[in-house]
Amino acid sequence: MVKKNLADIDISEQIPDMWSSLNEEQREFLANNFTLQNYKKNEIIYCEGESPSHLMCLLSGKVKIYKDGVGGRSQIIRMIKPTEYFAYRAFFAKEDFVTTAAAFEPSVIGLIPMSAVTTLISQNNNLALFFIKQLSIDLGIADERTVNLTQKHIRGRLSESLLFLKESYGLEEDGSTLSIYLSREDLANLSNMTTSNAIRTLSNFAAERLITIDGRKIKIIDEEKLKKISKIG
Repeated sequence: MVKKNLADIDISEQIPDMWSSLNEEQREFLANNFTLQNYKKNEIIYCEGESPSHLMCLLSGKVKIYKDGVGGRSQIIRMIKPTEYFAYRAFFAKEDFVTTAAAFEPSVIGLIPMSAVTTLISQNNNLALFFIKQLSIDLGIADERTVNLTQKHIRGRLSESLLFLKESYGLEEDGSTLSIYLSREDLANLSNMTTSNAIRTLSNFAAERLITIDGRKIKIIDEEKLKKISKIG
């Protein structure tokens, strides 16, 4: 974990939603309390059981939030993409973290002490509404994922995960290869299935010409068919 020079970025461009809610005095206060941290691939950002202390915003890279379950098997709860905020729910709930976050690839994260965030919220109703909206969006996503991961069959869950990754991280220049390279274990953990089931289902999708696979690279060939499989469940 290495600090990055704050002068290298424009805070207003990195966190525009928060920035636009503040007046000049509050922006100066935020800038004085804003730090950057670099995280290496697979480096832990926070651990389950730790006390939350900072609001985090992913500026570049990818972050996974996960929880270890029965038998040491992990469940990926969320995949964070640039400009998304995380690590603050537990603070507002007056709880320790119930999940763990790790950098999926080299990442830069903006950190703001929660003490500074609460100071700004007490001064600015728009900022309070901003966080209410963010928490509400996250809750809606969590509710939908809970239903999908528990009620859909394996094919439906894996199809949804592939579409989710496309929507979250986009495609490479060829217009079809997912711009994120997950191990089979991570893909299984994202889809609530065993690694062997993920490997087998991916192979079936490839045989059906829905996708092609090259190591960790996955190219989507028939997105409409994947959507149909995801909806059928």
